[in-house]
Amino acid sequence: MSYSQLIDFTLIAVMTLGFFAFILSEKAHISSIPILIILGFLFGPVFGFIPNHQGHTIFNYARVLGLVMILYTEGHNLKWTMIKKHMGTIGLLDTVGLLITALIGAVFFSYLFDLPPAAGFLFGAIISATDPATLIPLFKQNKVDENIKTVIVTESIFNDPLGIVLTILAIALVVPEATEAQFVEKIAHLTTIYPASVIFFVYQVVSSLLIGFVMGIIGYWVIRWLKPGLLPQIFGLAIAFGGFMVGEFAQTSGYLVATTIGIVFGNHALIFKRWDEHAGFNKFIKEEMHFNEIVADLATVFIFILLGATTKLSIFSQSLWKGALLALGIVFIARPLASLPILALKKWSFKEYLFIALEGPRGVVPAALAGVPLSLGVMYHNPRLVDWGEVILSATIITVLISVLAETLWVKPLSKKLLAKKSK
Repeated sequence: MSYSQLIDFTLIAVMTLGFFAFILSEKAHISSIPILIILGFLFGPVFGFIPNHQGHTIFNYARVLGLVMILYTEGHNLKWTMIKKHMGTIGLLDTVGLLITALIGAVFFSYLFDLPPAAGFLFGAIISATDPATLIPLFKQNKVDENIKTVIVTESIFNDPLGIVLTILAIALVVPEATEAQFVEKIAHLTTIYPASVIFFVYQVVSSLLIGFVMGIIGYWVIRWLKPGLLPQIFGLAIAFGGFMVGEFAQTSGYLVATTIGIVFGNHALIFKRWDEHAGFNKFIKEEMHFNEIVADLATVFIFILLGATTKLSIFSQSLWKGALLALGIVFIARPLASLPILALKKWSFKEYLFIALEGPRGVVPAALAGVPLSLGVMYHNPRLVDWGEVILSATIITVLISVLAETLWVKPLSKKLLAKKSK
């Protein structure tokens, strides 16, 4: 087959496997993510059904474009009233908690795989973001308290783009010549790398939120001017990717910009209340969201199937037991320690803290970032980074797989044991 035919074949194979993965997920009452990864792994390196090179090519596009739509869509679901109520808890989890997870993950990774701290920090940054969006259906089914559900889901939506920012910092330490690292390097010339990292992180967060909020307001007025009957699906894609591109051009986080625009649209009735919100705009947002969710599901299929399909079988088999120990360390040590600061707020009981600590599976962002070190190693002809990247890719797959499987399967018993009073 020609190269274009192989690309077409890969696209069809991924979508077909995704269809069956969602059916299996519904029948088995578990998250679709581990099924997608396993199917990708089986039909990729095991059976050779999905060509590795074509899988890598599509994955490099899917991880960027897919992440934008996933984060933009998730932003719509955040309600400002609940964010405001739990801002302290969410803020701690997304700053102190994110950094603790990355550092503990780095130490575990470096120790288990006998690799330098720089490689460890790269893995820790990649794995720092959670993905409890996989738990939302199970939270509803088991009637998990709205406050706890809001904290876990909101933490994830914010730490997804923040985890990406942290990964860029890690890349700057390991591959300073990479395009992603150029802005950090410019700041580092004026200070040193560590103060530059802090400045870069703060700039990314503040500027991204500001740009996203302004673009959300502009988008609102464009909709009102053009009238809401004009193809909300196309408008949603345009402003999501437009926000991403503006953010990247401003050397800030395009992902966080897209997320913030989604938050503005999701809270339009509150933010634009003074301008006489009308039913037409509500209809526009509902139609846009329906389409967004379909695109986000499709992006999830491509990211996780291709994550499994692009793994080298030899590296995966060598990393299996160490990767499993690493995953258990992330689930049972890193996550609980990262969640520990919320107890200082004296807002949560120990059982509630324990539930939050045991429900932080790794998911779409680690999956999308897992192949970045390997891709950069190939791009910049860095054999050391290629070796690290292959191990990071395998270790990330194992961590995502184990954390998602475990933390979706024990939602029901944990909610009964730890949140009995809250769940009634």
